[in-house]
Amino acid sequence: MEFVVIIPARYASERLPGKPLREIAGKTMIQQVYERAAASGAADVVVATDDERIETAVKAFGGDVCMTASTHCSGSERLAEVVTRRSYGDEQIIVNLQGDEPLMPPELIRQVAQDLHTNRKADLATLCSRIHSAAELFDPHAVKVVLDADGYALYFSRAPIPWDRDAFAITTEQLPENCEHYRHVGLYAYRAGYLKQYTALPPSPLERLESLEQLRVLWHGGHIHVAEAQYQPGQGVDTPADLEKVARLMGKADFS
Repeated sequence: MEFVVIIPARYASERLPGKPLREIAGKTMIQQVYERAAASGAADVVVATDDERIETAVKAFGGDVCMTASTHCSGSERLAEVVTRRSYGDEQIIVNLQGDEPLMPPELIRQVAQDLHTNRKADLATLCSRIHSAAELFDPHAVKVVLDADGYALYFSRAPIPWDRDAFAITTEQLPENCEHYRHVGLYAYRAGYLKQYTALPPSPLERLESLEQLRVLWHGGHIHVAEAQYQPGQGVDTPADLEKVARLMGKADFS
């Protein structure tokens, strides 16, 4: 099974400007993420960006970078441009690894690619992890997913789903014992052909309401297979506080 990892990376970020070039443990964040991807056994690892500063940084550590248009509204659109530019075949498995995941285990990158390879019915594959606290379940930043009997996504939401009517009528301070809840891990695998089809689909009303791009797939009748992550996904970086936390885990960082 062969797969390619593409890492979309933007310089602009409202909460953490210049995020891909922030230093963690002596390396830029984008280099840390790139090395995680390379350790997964991917045939190719490509950074997709529209910023020359990121291009320069990636080339400096010997990475592969593809400059893309600055008009893309999502990482998926940026990936689709790379797929076209690099002439990947329609069956080529493409893993979308976010450029702010320096602690993503390489094993999970390979797992999501293998899951798509195994499940031919799936248009996409992604991962989930078990929720162990009510605080996480009720956190709108933690995206929840509900699955069918075969492990395909029924719905993704920022709301606490499934809703245990009887248990939550008593308390929402603890998780019900008889109901499993899963958090979505934002790591995706596509076949290159479907990725190009997906980006041509119009956004769905549910996608706009929840601000969850994957709902476009379900709205248009696509299938997303969701496997439980074999390892803990690790801390992503959205804010300065996240950056400091990751730096503590990985070593000293220069925040100047």
